[in-house]
Amino acid sequence: MIAPADLIAGMAKGMAVLESFDTERQRLNATLAAERAGLTRAAARRHLLTLAHLGYLETDGSYFWLAPKVLRLSGSYLASSRLPRLLQPTLDRMAAQTGASFSGVVLDGREVVIIARSGAARVLAYGLHLGARLPAHATSTGRVLLAAKPRQELTAWLRQHDLPRLTARTVTEAGTQRKRITQARLDDWAWSLEEHELGIQALAVPVRDMQGRTVAALNVVAAADRMDEQGMGQAYLGVLQEGARGLRALV
Repeated sequence: MIAPADLIAGMAKGMAVLESFDTERQRLNATLAAERAGLTRAAARRHLLTLAHLGYLETDGSYFWLAPKVLRLSGSYLASSRLPRLLQPTLDRMAAQTGASFSGVVLDGREVVIIARSGAARVLAYGLHLGARLPAHATSTGRVLLAAKPRQELTAWLRQHDLPRLTARTVTEAGTQRKRITQARLDDWAWSLEEHELGIQALAVPVRDMQGRTVAALNVVAAADRMDEQGMGQAYLGVLQEGARGLRALV
């Protein structure tokens, strides 16, 4: 936690406005940005105009949308962060071995973020890409990453975040979600079927460092009609687990 005297409130508000843009709301006006960032309309408008002046947003005078300059932030992370570079060779090797699409994912608040991927053509076909953010409660990677949290932290996470329904299969009840996360902790893997997107299934395992801390998750994505849970496990679980074991001494 940061001391109140060290917090630059204006910067925090500006980042909140910038983060209010997502795939659901790609264009925002001052009213919508204020609602999403928890600011007054006047404050949101000033932040939007400032971000546009700095080149991070574009505008038609009424609505604002992200400009290519925001990629500098993600590009700098991917270029300087050690974890994506360590995951990439393993993802490429698994993709070459199986012909499937694999990703490396981390937890960020209520979402999981893809920080490395392979099998680009297939991943893009499913609408997933490097830097994509998905709701943790509706993904296999989210479940294995949440499974690494201590019991009290998981309880707090479930209380702090709502679990919106994305498909008919999305688990939205906290008690049921806790049971599934607990099962993922026991199994050391998780499988999801059409919880985030219809027609898609995924299998994930945790990646741990030498101290046993979960630092990421590896997952594979496939069409839901290709095989069932048992088939996914037979085809990919061993490959994922071997990849995670090989990364343990590196991450």
